[in-house]
Amino acid sequence: MKRKPSTPPRVTPALVAVHGLKPDEYERLKSLIGRAPKFTELGIFSAMWNEHCSYKSSKIHLKTLPTTASWVIQGPGENAGVIDIGDGLACIFKMESHNHPSYIEPYQGATTGVGGILRDVFTMGARPIACLNALSFGAPSHPKTRQLVGGVVAGIGGYGNSFGVPTVGGEVRFHTRYDGNCLVNAMAVGIAEKDKIFYAAASGVGMPIVYLGSKTGRDGIHGATMASAEFDDDSDEKRPTVQVGDPFSEKLLLEACLEIMAKDCVIAIQDMGAAGLTCSAVEMGAKGDLGVTLELDDVPCRESGMTAYEMMLSESQERMLMVLKPEKEKEAEAIFRKWGLDFAIVGKTTPTKRFIVKHNGKVVADLPIKELGDEAPVYDRPHAETPKQPVLKAADVVPPMNTAEALIKLVGSPDLCSRRWVWEQYDHVILGNTVQRPGGDAAVVRVNDGPKALALTADVTPRYCEADPFEGGKQAVAEAWRNLTAVGATPLAVTDNLNFGNPERPEIMGQLVGCIRGIGEACTALEFPVVSGNVSLYNETNGRAILPTPTIGGVGVLDNFEGSASLTFKAADQAILLVGETKGWLGQSIYLSEICEREEGAPPPVDLAAERRNGDFVRTLIAEGVATAVHDVSDGGLLVALAEMAMASGIGADLDRAPIVAHAFWFGEDQARYVLTVDPGEAGQIVDRANAAGVLAREIGTTGGDALAIADDRSIPIAKLRESFESWLPSFTAGGHP
Repeated sequence: MKRKPSTPPRVTPALVAVHGLKPDEYERLKSLIGRAPKFTELGIFSAMWNEHCSYKSSKIHLKTLPTTASWVIQGPGENAGVIDIGDGLACIFKMESHNHPSYIEPYQGATTGVGGILRDVFTMGARPIACLNALSFGAPSHPKTRQLVGGVVAGIGGYGNSFGVPTVGGEVRFHTRYDGNCLVNAMAVGIAEKDKIFYAAASGVGMPIVYLGSKTGRDGIHGATMASAEFDDDSDEKRPTVQVGDPFSEKLLLEACLEIMAKDCVIAIQDMGAAGLTCSAVEMGAKGDLGVTLELDDVPCRESGMTAYEMMLSESQERMLMVLKPEKEKEAEAIFRKWGLDFAIVGKTTPTKRFIVKHNGKVVADLPIKELGDEAPVYDRPHAETPKQPVLKAADVVPPMNTAEALIKLVGSPDLCSRRWVWEQYDHVILGNTVQRPGGDAAVVRVNDGPKALALTADVTPRYCEADPFEGGKQAVAEAWRNLTAVGATPLAVTDNLNFGNPERPEIMGQLVGCIRGIGEACTALEFPVVSGNVSLYNETNGRAILPTPTIGGVGVLDNFEGSASLTFKAADQAILLVGETKGWLGQSIYLSEICEREEGAPPPVDLAAERRNGDFVRTLIAEGVATAVHDVSDGGLLVALAEMAMASGIGADLDRAPIVAHAFWFGEDQARYVLTVDPGEAGQIVDRANAAGVLAREIGTTGGDALAIADDRSIPIAKLRESFESWLPSFTAGGHP
C-alpha cells in the first residue's frame, strides 16, 4: 500500500528547535536566503549547520594544527588525508566516530561506522588494506556495558570480515565516565597510486551528477543532527536515526568505483555519509564553485512515498555521488549494472552557485550553495583552563600490596588485560599482508608484495587529558609516535578523532582547546602532521560528560617489513635495556587507580625533545638489527611492559633491584621510554652510544627462565601472569565478574 504524499509541516520556532538550530542561527539562516525557509530547506540547513558537519565550535582551533610536510599530498578538508610513501604510492587514511549510533544500537552503529570510514578511503581511489578501532566503554559494573561491548565488537567484526579488509589494531578501555555514552572510533587505511587520487570538487558546467550504490530508505534520517546532541534518558527513541549497513553491497561498490576510476570516467566523487545526499551534493558543488540541481524523482528508493525531506536527509549506507565525464556515462553505467548496483543520473552542475532541489515537478529547495557550508556559524566559545593538579610523590602513595601481587592484579585489570577476545573476532589476516598481528605496539601491514610496509596504531590516555588537557594532548601524539617507532617504522602522519562533551560548557571547551594545543605542539616537534580527522562533541548524558578522548591514529612506513621489531623476547640470556629517564611518576597512573583506588595528581609531563631523541635512537638500533625485541613503556609502567614481553614469548627475566622506591620505579608512567633486548656482549657499547647521543639508558636485567624474578620481591611465574592476563575479558563477556 503506497503512502500518500504528506503536506510539509509549517516552520515554527518549535520545529526550528527540534532541528537543532538556535534562534540566532535561524535568524542568520533567514538573512542569508532573504526569507523564511521551506520545510525541506530547514532540514538541509540543520544537516549542514550541525556540529558534526560544520565544526562550528572547533574550526578556529583546528586551524592551528600543523598539516603540511614534504610527504603530505592532501591534508584536512577532503574525504581522507593522503601521504606519499614512496615508489609512486600514496597512503590514504582517516578516523571517524560513530559514538551516538553505537550506544543506541551497538551492532548497527559499529558496522556503519566501519562502512563509512572505508568509503571515505576508497572514494579517493584507494583500495583499503587495513582497519583499526578505538573503543571506550563504561564501567564493567554498569548494566549496559556488557551488551555494548558484545554488540560493538560483533558489529566491527561483522562488517570488516564480510567486506574483506583486515582489522589489525586498536584499543579498548573501561571507565564510569563512558557509562551513558560509549565511543566507537573507526580508522581505515588504503593504498593508491599517488598520481591517481580522486577529489570531491566538481568541475565543468552541465556535467551529470550520478547516484551510485544502494537504494535510499528512511534509515538514518537526522543521523548527523543526532550526533550533535546530548543524550538523555530517552536515547532509545533515537533508534530510527541509526543506519543499517550491508558490507556485501559495499564490497560491490568498492570494486565498481575502482573500476570506473581506472577507466577515467570520474571528475569528482563524494561519499554519502553524514547528512547523506545533502552534504555530498553541497560539498561537491561548493568546492568547485558551482551550483547543483537535483531531480529527486530520479533517486532510487527502496521505500514508497518518500518525501523530499526524507530523501535529502536519509543516511542509508553504501551510496556515492559522482560527477561523471559525459562521454563516459554509458561505460560507467555498464560497469555499475555489471556489479548489480543502482546507477542514476539525478542532477547536473550549473554556473549559478545555487543548490536547487526538485521533487514531483516542484522546487522544494533553492539555496545559495556556498553559504550552506562557508557561512555556517563559527564560534569562539568561552573556555576555562583545567585547574592544575598537584604532583604526587612516591612517598604520597603507600603500596597496599607487594610488587608481585600488584603486577598480577594489574595485568588482569579491565584496562590492561588481554584483548584477545576482541581481536580474535576480527579477521586480521585476510588479504595475506598482515605482518604483525594485534597485541603489539603497532600493526605492520605489507604494501602489495612488499618489501615496503606500513605501521599503524591508535592511542590516547583520557585520564591524562582530564587532569591536564595540554599534556594529555601531547602524550596522545607521543604515544602513537612511540608505538610506530617500537616496530621500527618512521612515523609520517596522524589522523585524529576528538571526542569531548558539550562545548557550550566552558570547562569542556577548555579541555578541547587544551588538547588541540598539546596535539599541535607534539605534531610540530615530532614532524608528525595531522592530515585528516573528525570532531565528535556533545558526548554526554544527563549533563555528565565523557573523559576528554582525543584519539590519535598514526601511520608510519618501513622500507622492509622483514626488519620490523616486535615486543616478544627472542631468546634467553639477552641483556634488557631501559631507554629513557625514570623518575617514578605515579599521578594518574593505572597503578594509582587499580591498586590504590585513587584517581588524582598531575599526569606525567611530556618532554618532546627527549621523545624525539630517544625514539630516533631506538629506531636506529632496530634498523641496524641490534635490538632483538622492543616495547614502549606506557600504561602500567615498566613492569607491565616487561610482563607483556614475557607473556608474548614464554621467556622470563631476572630483574635488578629498583634504583628508586620500588612501586614508583616498576609502575610509574614516565614518558619517552622503551624496553629493548640486545646481545649481552653489546649492552655496554649500546649504553655508551646512548649516553653520547644524550639518551639515558641502563641495563636492568637478563632474559631467561619461566618467571619474572624481581630482586625487590619474589618471582612471578609467567603461567600465573598469563592466567590473570587472559581471563578477565572472556569471563566478563560471558556474564562473569564485573
